Amino acid sequence: MTADSLDQSAARGTSHTLTGSSSNNTTLDSPPFHPEKESRSHPSRPSSRHSHLTTTSSDSSNDDPLSPLEHALGRTTSIPQTDAIYQQDADNNNNHLTHTRTGRTSITSAASRPPDYEVTISTDDPEHPMNWPFWYRAYTIITVSYSTWVVVLYSTSYTATLPKIMDEFDITSKPIATLGLTTYLLGLAAGSVIVAPMSELYGRRPVYLVCLAAFIVLIIPCGLADSLSEMVIVRFFGALFGSAMISNSPGTVVDISSDKYLALCMSLWSIAPLNGPVTGPLIGGFVNDYLGWRWGNWLAIILSGIAFFLTFFVRESYLPTLIKQKAARRRKETGDENWWCKYDQRSVSTWGLLKLNLSRPFILAVTEPILWCFNIWISVIYGILYLCFIAYPIIFTQHRGWSPSLTGLSFLGIGLGTLLSIFLEPLWRKMINSSPKRDPLNPSRPAPEATALIMCVGAVLTPIGQLVFSWTSLPASIHPSISLLFGSVPFGMGNTLSFIYGSNYLAGAYGIYAASALAGNAVMRSVFGAALPLAGPAMYQAMSPQWAGTFLGGLEVMLVPIPFLFYKWGERIRGKSRVIRLMREERDREEKTAERRRKRAARRAARDGRDAEGEEGEGEKTEVEEGKGRGREMGV
Repeated sequence: MTADSLDQSAARGTSHTLTGSSSNNTTLDSPPFHPEKESRSHPSRPSSRHSHLTTTSSDSSNDDPLSPLEHALGRTTSIPQTDAIYQQDADNNNNHLTHTRTGRTSITSAASRPPDYEVTISTDDPEHPMNWPFWYRAYTIITVSYSTWVVVLYSTSYTATLPKIMDEFDITSKPIATLGLTTYLLGLAAGSVIVAPMSELYGRRPVYLVCLAAFIVLIIPCGLADSLSEMVIVRFFGALFGSAMISNSPGTVVDISSDKYLALCMSLWSIAPLNGPVTGPLIGGFVNDYLGWRWGNWLAIILSGIAFFLTFFVRESYLPTLIKQKAARRRKETGDENWWCKYDQRSVSTWGLLKLNLSRPFILAVTEPILWCFNIWISVIYGILYLCFIAYPIIFTQHRGWSPSLTGLSFLGIGLGTLLSIFLEPLWRKMINSSPKRDPLNPSRPAPEATALIMCVGAVLTPIGQLVFSWTSLPASIHPSISLLFGSVPFGMGNTLSFIYGSNYLAGAYGIYAASALAGNAVMRSVFGAALPLAGPAMYQAMSPQWAGTFLGGLEVMLVPIPFLFYKWGERIRGKSRVIRLMREERDREEKTAERRRKRAARRAARDGRDAEGEEGEGEKTEVEEGKGRGREMGV
């Protein structure tokens, strides 16, 4: 899943990354890092809005410290990056441009694309997703949030059915039975780099519908399974398709939300997906107790069917796809083949795009020390979170004698902590915006290190919650509300803050490469989430729940210094990053180039002004001489 050689790829990246030079031999899939310049006007983030609910000023986003993460989540490859790919194609093929039209293939020259026939979607165009009616945008956010929730819920609802699955298939090893959870998380990891990029080629809506349909179909074999191995294998492929909702639905939210309301919309969207792991055992436990374990799959089909039905009425929101569709429609309506858009031409193959998305996250993960720290920290926290879905049934079902349905209620503490962390977003925003850590290029905005302050809060709350829960959940003489309120709630808050604001730090630090950095992080944390639950049963049996929980809390305590390290010396650490350093060098070159262009334009304007004055003076002199000539002719 990586490039042929990480060392060779990294070497190529060092020599070619962000050099600002263009070559006729440059293609998308060689080398791993290309000079992806940000476009001056972001098609999906217009500076002005025409809906009364999306009016914003140009600096409104300065108040949103989560804007780097929000924009990174809205793209697998950013639209500026996509624009750069198309522009690169045009630059590399000035003499032999292959123009792939929407719905057909033809070869034309660049000169045959008249500028007057270029198709765009302006910010005041009713077709622009941000100008959709308010009720429809709200419907879209609710739909993609609900659909993502179903995919996440199905991952952990499986854990509530383990006892009956083990009984029916005569399985004595709980780690073997847990493989259904493991393969599901591995499927989500694989899908984040394989299925998610398809939205750039075909748009978001087709990917949603195809992947949801495949997800529903692949649940059926799990409900009819005659062996655990069938479920283990099929759940992997079901998650592979279901991951499209997790990876792409934030992009839909970004597509339809203005800068002013983006933070609010992302917060509302995240409520359901972030609580999916918690509601899975809760719902799955009651279904398992009263209807049987197979009904956990039938319920997932029903919920997924509702998601498919709702998603069917969600329109396409990915702007490049909308512009291509508009160009194709204009050609069909007028019969004039001259209509075109910049997204029609694409010399990049599907395999090239996949190769880029498969290689770059892993190259970054291997070569960037910043990602070493964040990937380990967030992955351990994420893995321990999923280990809880094995540990809680051991504590509450085996030791306290609760039924699976009542054990599902024990996860409400984590869910409450998650909700509190989301609802306290105005407090976190105030802390970040008032931080003395400022962006040196734009002092009105906080630096990424300001975000690390909230990461520190999350890093401290997580082990505190873990350790308190470990020593108050047992013995059974301690009331369970103590462990849930003072253990699970801070644990849930810490997990959510660490995940959201840790991801936001990476997005702010890596800029146009944020999507790749986050994709690598998603793969690694999913692998940890898949692996740690396998060790849970043996560890809790050998060490006892109290000491096993203490061991996990100790791991989290050991990782607490990471966010504090970046809060204190983050700017210096980022300055030593090869990729970030090259991005800064490219930015400086662009600024110098822009300054030279401004100076040349000013000199040209001044020269034109002097020429105009000279011509005016010559004209006046000519008029005077002509007047004198006429006077002499008249004898004056």
